Amino acid sequence: MLNIIQRRFGSGAQSIAPHLVNLLARGRAILCGPIALGRAAFLLGLAIALLTGAPARAADTLNWETNRNRVSADIKAGKLLPLLEQIAAITRWHVFVEPDTTHTISAKFNNLPPGEALHLLLGDLNFALVPETNASPKLVVFRTVMKNATQLVRPIDTTEDRARGKVIPNELIVRLKPGAKIDELARALGAKVIGRIDSLNAYRLQFEDQTATDAARQQLAANPDVASVDSNYSFDRPATPSGSQSSSMPPPQLQIKPPPSTGRIIVGLVDTAVQPLGNGLDSFLLKPISVAGVAQLDPSAPSHGTAMAETILRSLAGATQGSSSVQILPVDVYGPSPTTSTFDVANGIAQAVNSGANPINLSLGSTGDSPFLNSVIQDGSSKGIVFIAAAGNQPVTTPFYPAASPGVLAVTAIDNGQLASYANRGSFIALGAPGTSLVYYQSQPWVVQGTSASAAYISGVAAGNMETTHGTAAQAQAYLQSHFGVTIVPAR
Repeated sequence: MLNIIQRRFGSGAQSIAPHLVNLLARGRAILCGPIALGRAAFLLGLAIALLTGAPARAADTLNWETNRNRVSADIKAGKLLPLLEQIAAITRWHVFVEPDTTHTISAKFNNLPPGEALHLLLGDLNFALVPETNASPKLVVFRTVMKNATQLVRPIDTTEDRARGKVIPNELIVRLKPGAKIDELARALGAKVIGRIDSLNAYRLQFEDQTATDAARQQLAANPDVASVDSNYSFDRPATPSGSQSSSMPPPQLQIKPPPSTGRIIVGLVDTAVQPLGNGLDSFLLKPISVAGVAQLDPSAPSHGTAMAETILRSLAGATQGSSSVQILPVDVYGPSPTTSTFDVANGIAQAVNSGANPINLSLGSTGDSPFLNSVIQDGSSKGIVFIAAAGNQPVTTPFYPAASPGVLAVTAIDNGQLASYANRGSFIALGAPGTSLVYYQSQPWVVQGTSASAAYISGVAAGNMETTHGTAAQAQAYLQSHFGVTIVPAR
């Protein structure tokens, strides 16, 4: 697949416009016929463009052919961070740069391998492309030493990505019927198996280009061994908390109780990695699971997963009067990447289900509706598992998944009894809860705001209700709907 990124630079051209107008006048006098008219139209358009201050030269280009591993570029004075954002978007590499690193890119070349291209693009800067187990490679750019490259570069977000629900190009998720084998099938299709969820007979396939992907989709749909074929969608990493100057509210006050011999309650937290909580709360965390590689977390600030874990424990403390045997199972579906996918989220859910989690908190999502992810959630729902998900932080009615998936309790944010200004207000929403949470990390207060916090709050309440009433997950769900239920009425 050919990926082309262009940046346009404005430059004044009014100084040569009069000469072009004179040329155009002469052209009108001496040209005739269809070809002449075409040239005249071209000159007229160019004159208008110059008179209105349009760019005088071609746009800078970066053409990265991922299927051929060949790169071409024509960049006059590009900046480092936008270039790295483009590379991250095209290649799906995890890109890290040493903070405050600057570089002006000036390079022109054709059909070079990625390594040679990076040498020309990055100039005197150091870089390393590091293979990662079960994850995309990592590109590290630095001035001094490699370990200082700690700033994660997020891929550019294009209008096309948003419109398509962020479909990951050249990938398919295939679910096979019992007894069928993926490896032979993948070889026949010319695909690489880059992900496996054997408990679901589900596999992530990568193809050379979009043509091969489309052809494989048709073949798979007609294969009697295939249960389903779906696109793979990208989920952005949720926003991290912001620092708070001070707070009169202390950290959650919660004491651990020995879990019962039967009926143990575990909240599955499918999110980014969770750091140590401190304040006596780490005993509530079970051994974490990662399905996406080893996370690289900022040690000076709480991750999104850390904030969600503490939010769950704060609401759990209120529901249980400060003493509980409920524990949280952190399931990291992002690893070091700025994005995850429906495949990895489904894998995280499967891992949580297999570990006995109920309820399962999903404070993440995208606009991509994945039948595969929906089926995994429905499988869990049929076993009595409650799924609680964030409704999204755009004040729109657009469905946000997995919150809008069948069988999921979608939670939006309520502030002072009103729908928060930033919160989604789609008809798929079932519950409302506070959208602001105070968390402590390394004894410092941080604030997290959004429907992510609302979902985590509800998950804590659900687990606390199950523990204090010795009720089922279905009874807890009925309790949530009676105490936190909301009805979204579309604006007229």
